[in-house]
Amino acid sequence: MRTQKSKPLSEAHSEIGPTIRQLRMSFGGKGITQAELAQALNTTPHTISRWETGVHRPCLADIESLARFFGIPIERMFPQAEIPSQMRVLINAAAGLDETGLQEVIRYALFQLATRNMTK
Repeated sequence: MRTQKSKPLSEAHSEIGPTIRQLRMSFGGKGITQAELAQALNTTPHTISRWETGVHRPCLADIESLARFFGIPIERMFPQAEIPSQMRVLINAAAGLDETGLQEVIRYALFQLATRNMTK
């Protein structure tokens, strides 16, 4: 049996679409439609389609919502990904947050990136 080499997280992010589709199509043994998944996540079928085809990538809060909906660890959304240990800690910490908490973490991360870019 051949093992696949792990991919950097940035490359693995591009594989989220096929993972979402596979999880959706096998959910509950018979699958659900994009519309049903969209309703469960309070979004639109068009958004689900764009995630699955890779036109648009879901944000961390959306990935967390998907993992919760499908009842899987968030790491499973990134098949064969090399997730740095600090990122794994962040993901595990964020897993227990509600939507408001996730949005606060995202805003803080974006603030840190903007601040770092301003000082360069």
